[in-house]
Amino acid sequence: MAIDIKSHRKSLDEDEPEIKLVPFIDILFTLLIFLVVTSSFGAAAIDDNGSGTGKPDMSDASGDAEYYLLPVAHLEKVIVNGQDMSSEIRNSAIGVHAKVLDHGEIQIKTSEHTIIITTPPGMSPQEAVCAPSDM
Repeated sequence: MAIDIKSHRKSLDEDEPEIKLVPFIDILFTLLIFLVVTSSFGAAAIDDNGSGTGKPDMSDASGDAEYYLLPVAHLEKVIVNGQDMSSEIRNSAIGVHAKVLDHGEIQIKTSEHTIIITTPPGMSPQEAVCAPSDM
């Protein structure tokens, strides 16, 4: 009895792998349910005119800290209103006044290893940041 190798190879070449969609969809739904259950959805603050600031609403935050610790790992310079305040960095962190977080602006430029802080009007750079040990 002769074995027909050509027809056997032809039948192997014609078989294409198939993706079973039912188990794939089951896994996708399981992942989706897991992500929805473990995620927290917080709303950003919305002004009276309906525009959002993009910042979280801090009016109901617990704690009454005047300064908050800002980690500055791998960043070497802190510039506040054009004044170098890098001397206030201790253990890769710096204290930033709550008013700066609420009403000021903080830019992180990783390529320059710099944090640029713009304070609210009337606040001095010495008042805006402090060493974590002074908090």
